[in-house]
Amino acid sequence: MLLVLSEEQKAHLGFLPRVGGAAVGELGRLAMELLRRGAAPRVCEAAARKLDIDVDTVQHGVEGLSYLLTESSKLMISETDFQESIQVLGFSDELNQSLLQLYLDNRKEIRSILSELAPKFPSYHSLEWRLDVQLASRSLRQQIKPAVTLKLHLNQNEDQTAQVLQTDPSTLLHLIQQLEQALGEMKTNHCRRIVRNMK
Repeated sequence: MLLVLSEEQKAHLGFLPRVGGAAVGELGRLAMELLRRGAAPRVCEAAARKLDIDVDTVQHGVEGLSYLLTESSKLMISETDFQESIQVLGFSDELNQSLLQLYLDNRKEIRSILSELAPKFPSYHSLEWRLDVQLASRSLRQQIKPAVTLKLHLNQNEDQTAQVLQTDPSTLLHLIQQLEQALGEMKTNHCRRIVRNMK
C-alpha cells in the first residue's frame, strides 16, 4: 500500500534536500520528540539557528516528517512501499535511504505511541437477558405486555461495568435489523477502504 502525500505535505518536506542527509537525522529526532511530548517551539528555534533556516520552515518540516512517519507506521507500510511513496518527492537516493532508515528505526515506537493515544472503548464481556410478560392486571383481565430486560456486562480498563436496558420485543427487533444492516454495510468496498485508512 502506498502512502499518498498532499501538495502541502510535499511542500513541507521540500526543503530537506537543502539541509542534507545529516540534518534529516536531527529533524527526525525532533519529529519523534513532537510525537512523544507534543510541540516544542524552542527546540525548533534552536534547530533553525543550528541549520541556519527559517523557524517556520523547520517547524513545517518537522510536522511533515512526523506525518510521514506516523501514517507509514499506522499503515505498516513495507520498505519498498515506503520508498515508492517518497519517490514522488524527487529526493536523492541518499536522502531517500536516510528517510527509510528513520522510518525503520522508529516504526515500532511510533505504533506504541499511537496505541497509547487511541481512546479505550468498553468491550463486550457477557450478556444476561430475561423476558417478562404481563398477562393481566386488576384493571385489565386479558392483556399481553411483553418486556425484554438485558444486562450487558462490559470491560473497560480492567474494570467491569454493567448496563441494564429494557425494551419491548418490536423495538428490539428493529434494533437487530438496524445492526444487521450496519454489518452488511461494513462489507461494502467503500466502508472497507475507510476502515483500512483509519487503522
